Amino acid sequence: MSARCQVLGTVPGFGHSISHSHVRTKRRFDPNIQKKRYWVPSLGRNVTLRVSAKGIKTIDRKGIDVVVAQILARGEKA
Repeated sequence: MSARCQVLGTVPGFGHSISHSHVRTKRRFDPNIQKKRYWVPSLGRNVTLRVSAKGIKTIDRKGIDVVVAQILARGEKA
């Protein structure tokens, strides 16, 4: 499964690890993806989402109904 947030669309970033001798090696910065289950009153069922920690805060701020409506409008499965 990809490390992608369903709410924000956050994807991994890429960069370098730099050692003490300043040798650079490629590395990947993954978002903090969590699997969360929410009750959605408008759908009348539970929805399991793969969201980042920042995506969880967005759901708390906007509300689950609004966020799920945005996900469904994009054509993603929720």
